[in-house]
Amino acid sequence: MTEPGGLRVAVVGAGASGTLAAVHLLRAAADRGRPLRLVLVDRSGEFGPGRAYRTDDPAHLLNTPAARMSALADDPDHFVRWNRELGRDVDGGAFLPRGEYGRYLGEALLAEERRARGVAVVERVAATVTGLSDDGSGGGGLVVELAGRAPVRVDFAVLAPGVGGGDPFAGLLPTGSPRYVADPWDGPVAITDDSPVLVLGTGLSMMDLAISVTRAHPAAVVHAVSRHGLLPRPHRTGRAPVAPPPGPGLPEHVGSLRDLLGFARRGVAADPDRWRDFVDRLRPHAPRLWQQLDLTDRRRFLDRVNRYWDVHRHRAAPATHRRVRALMGTGRLHVHRGRVACLRPVADGFEADLVTPAGPRSLRVGWVVNATGFRGDVTDRPDPLLRRLLDDGTARPDPLGLGLTTGRDGRVLDRRGAPRPVFVLGALRRGELFESTAVPEIRAQAQAVAATAMAVPGREVTT
Repeated sequence: MTEPGGLRVAVVGAGASGTLAAVHLLRAAADRGRPLRLVLVDRSGEFGPGRAYRTDDPAHLLNTPAARMSALADDPDHFVRWNRELGRDVDGGAFLPRGEYGRYLGEALLAEERRARGVAVVERVAATVTGLSDDGSGGGGLVVELAGRAPVRVDFAVLAPGVGGGDPFAGLLPTGSPRYVADPWDGPVAITDDSPVLVLGTGLSMMDLAISVTRAHPAAVVHAVSRHGLLPRPHRTGRAPVAPPPGPGLPEHVGSLRDLLGFARRGVAADPDRWRDFVDRLRPHAPRLWQQLDLTDRRRFLDRVNRYWDVHRHRAAPATHRRVRALMGTGRLHVHRGRVACLRPVADGFEADLVTPAGPRSLRVGWVVNATGFRGDVTDRPDPLLRRLLDDGTARPDPLGLGLTTGRDGRVLDRRGAPRPVFVLGALRRGELFESTAVPEIRAQAQAVAATAMAVPGREVTT
């Protein structure tokens, strides 16, 4: 049936960001009674959990308490309630398995589909998006070009490709090296023996990998290396508050990075035992403060301060932190400050040369796993759609190169600075918002995108 006044939207990316966008679009359509054709596109064809929440290892825990992980911006208890409906005695301070959160996202999407039935039709497409071009109608619509499939015409597209990771040894190792894991979350990590493992990175992904590897292989030893050799700090144990308690007032304006760091030092020094509360209180204001810094100070922050912010802001679940500390105490995990200067394939693994503050060190390992996290340059991401959008001028990198330049509503600005009917969510806004990769920020962005899209006059939609 064809109905006037409807909206056609394609969501590109089926992970957490894309799922949250779809959930809020369906929710807004149902609330307003507005016809919606929603096309969910991802090459995997699996919509809901995404990479971060696809793990089936129950020891891989969320690094945020359950009370802060609702998919719905206007229903903060939704995730906790979902768990309780399954018979779990869960309070808001619990740190639950990441795989269960992936299941929750998938079910939240299905629930919103049912709620919007009769108003919205959802189409799932397992394909790679190769381009977004003007539909030629003069009305600002888009053609979503798909590899091996007919294109789809829409009013808006939402890009939610996720964080993406860098590969420090891309092109430097033999193609398909079976003992090098370039992306540990692209399916199960197939480590098959007890030989030593070298993990590049010392963040949350490394902690999960160390726990899994040492449990599966009782004689295995893990070496982890990063530039600073810092581990994420733990969340406090016990029930976590949904919101941090009040504290010293935040500045309305910071003139420089020096001013911002001075304020942070004073805030922590005022009550050192409650530094977590200070960080959590600062977090919602991070985009505003970030945008007050000039580009030189933003670059200086990324180079000199960011890692220290990360380990205090992106904290580990208490149980995860305890397990990792126990591994270090028994010699099963060694954390190195430094970098890998050379990695040479040998018959049963690799020889790695490290440069550390104490001098050079060589390791003989059977496996190498890349857990370095964010890819630092958006122009270097392998995503063919991003490459094309940048090449044809539909989008442009933000001034730091971390993501795309957008307007205040999240719409991509093209080479001339004009807004395009393409929204971006999550990591692609990191250069402009800084805090833009966790569920609380992404669900707020998703709600705003849905509201903006629904305010636009529609066309005829087949439902």
